[in-house]
Amino acid sequence: MDLLKLSKNAVVHALDKLIELDKKNIKDYQFSNEVPREVKAEADIIIEKILIDKLSISDLSILSEESGLIKSESNSNLRFIIDPIDGTVNFIRGICNCSISVALFDGNTPVFGVLASYPSGIIAWGGKGIGAFMGEIPINVSSIKDTKKGVLCTGFPSRFEFNSKTILEQMNLLQSFNKVRMLGSASQSLLQVAQGSVEAYVESNIMIWDVAAGIAIVEGAGGEFRINKQDYNYPIEVIASNNLIDKSIWAFQ
Repeated sequence: MDLLKLSKNAVVHALDKLIELDKKNIKDYQFSNEVPREVKAEADIIIEKILIDKLSISDLSILSEESGLIKSESNSNLRFIIDPIDGTVNFIRGICNCSISVALFDGNTPVFGVLASYPSGIIAWGGKGIGAFMGEIPINVSSIKDTKKGVLCTGFPSRFEFNSKTILEQMNLLQSFNKVRMLGSASQSLLQVAQGSVEAYVESNIMIWDVAAGIAIVEGAGGEFRINKQDYNYPIEVIASNNLIDKSIWAFQ
């Protein structure tokens, strides 16, 4: 079975539904009881169902933000990691782009990722050894090496722990770059790294489904990433870059 083709098809169907939901203004949401700053929308559940329905014919396990791990009877190390809407608040409030995100992992290693950007409708995909593409157009990371000339994408996810230590660490990182951008979507930030619009992405206390597809695409575009732990049941710290920028940013971890 062509799992990349299957993933693209799932994402395209989910994108069509998201367009429909937006047109019908179906944007009801509530705040999570477990993570008070995290928003859960009706659209997340609807899009998740479409993705799971499409991907489940592979007989692979699926890890989803909304439903957790859906185990299959297969003994394969391959599994899908999905985020129905990465940037739910962006979707609800109409703030720039959000993403429908599907990644295939082999154990803890990304194989490929597929992202549908909304409202632009662009489908991006890629992985190590595959390349990276927006539609059928190849994309590549930037060639900038100096952080003082570079742009960083970051953010404060729902699980970010605001205290003097974490804020100081964040400020030290931010001031080392020429410009900083916060897009409200980890996958969109990683896509900016992959297409060479920014040089690096850093975020802490984020979940694997937020970044799974994006880091795969960054690798396909010639970049690199680092995650501080291999237990994806808990929040992680992620750094991705063009593989050229000053490695001092790795000290963030």
